[in-house]
Amino acid sequence: MSASITIVGLGSGNPDRLTMGIVKTLQQASEVYVRTKEHPVMSVLDELKVAMQSFDHIYEARDSFPEVYASIADILMDKAVSGKDGAVIVYAVPGHPMVAESTVQILRERCDREGVEISILGGESFLDEAFIRLGFDPIEGFQLLDASGLSASLLQPQLHTVIGQVYDTFTASDVKLALMELYPEDYTITVGHALGVEGQEQILHVPLYELDRVEDYGNLSLVYVPRSDDDMLRQRTFSRLHEIVAILRSPEGCPWDREQTHESIRKNLIEETYEVLETIDEDDPEHMQEELGDLLLQVMLHSQMEEEIGTFNVFDVIQGLNDKLIFRHPHVFGQNKAEDAEAALQNWEQMKAEEKRRKGAEPLQASVLEGIPKDLPALMKAYKLQKKASKVGFDWERISDVFDKIEEELAELREAVEKDFDPEEQAAELGDLLFAASNVARFLHTDPEEALSRTNRKFIRRFRFIEEELRSQGKSVHESSLEEMDTIWQQAKNQV
Repeated sequence: MSASITIVGLGSGNPDRLTMGIVKTLQQASEVYVRTKEHPVMSVLDELKVAMQSFDHIYEARDSFPEVYASIADILMDKAVSGKDGAVIVYAVPGHPMVAESTVQILRERCDREGVEISILGGESFLDEAFIRLGFDPIEGFQLLDASGLSASLLQPQLHTVIGQVYDTFTASDVKLALMELYPEDYTITVGHALGVEGQEQILHVPLYELDRVEDYGNLSLVYVPRSDDDMLRQRTFSRLHEIVAILRSPEGCPWDREQTHESIRKNLIEETYEVLETIDEDDPEHMQEELGDLLLQVMLHSQMEEEIGTFNVFDVIQGLNDKLIFRHPHVFGQNKAEDAEAALQNWEQMKAEEKRRKGAEPLQASVLEGIPKDLPALMKAYKLQKKASKVGFDWERISDVFDKIEEELAELREAVEKDFDPEEQAAELGDLLFAASNVARFLHTDPEEALSRTNRKFIRRFRFIEEELRSQGKSVHESSLEEMDTIWQQAKNQV
């Protein structure tokens, strides 16, 4: 048998709010432990001659809060298991035991698992005082967040938001940075210290950028952000984007957007993709941000069209992507290991094959060349086809063999041109030459599409150099001979 554990809440800080039941429980307990003595009711418990031990020393001995909470739970469980049958160990925590108390959650799980009896007596939560002192009704929409794990993704401006456990200015600084992801820097924020505690309470209204300049943060501090229906506060949220696209496609929305179909905006998806690639080539982050937004809009529009007929929505798209990323990265989210990029890629391919098996397909019966989009640019597609074929051994052994193949195809193209073959045959021979040339890329460990893109950019720079040089001479390319342009081209090779 063992002793039982009773957890009591000491309230938000006002000694007058302690219930008689909790006071009696403390006085009659076999042993009393408090998570911290840094609480206003401690003086009252001393007057009532409640003998107690605190865990404040553990905070100094451990490097993180999770370690502190685990150590406290270990001590209390050991005391209970080794205690006398019928004895009651009381563990007292600030506020309400079920609000922002990690040790209580740990104890509930362990007591249930290890057969130790546990009971919980609620106390006044700091939220009770927050509702009164800050003057808002939680039924309007409310969320309680932990400062230590706060991120912008959790914030919902349309809800009253209370952020607890803002212990110091460092934590307040982290809270400020998270809030500034959504809120303007001059947005009015409320800081509450020791709400409801006579002589200690402070309620301060400050602009967001001054949040970490406020003094006196401690165990009884919180940050309050009033709810707002201002849509501008949601401009950085995905939900707002989803809402806007739905409005555009609604009967009250934009006539042009309403008329679009998958087919009518198909080309836009391709065009926006290439515009993103251009910003990457130009190393222009600001322009890239804009173009990525345009590309995301295409994803949103296609998803919205399907949502309107009930097949899927963009959140289904996101879930599918999340599931795929986790499943295909067992070396990150599972037990597999990958010491380098090649090993990670092998894991990816293995999990892709496993996905196909789960869907009823047999990878060994499928074509090795499956999975390559039919509408890829031809050079990129040639590279991917050769790469897939090489994985099963259908490949040249040496790059010199590829060069021999290029020379063979070049000779056949020359013959087709010199002997005036049919245009279709000449085009076929040209295709064979380009296909062979793209094979060199794999041996050089480079992407032929990117290699050709670099050459295109180089050609553009040099040809524009010719145009500018001729313009400085009062001429244009239309008025110049090939010899003149070639001379300037040679200069361009040394300069651009």
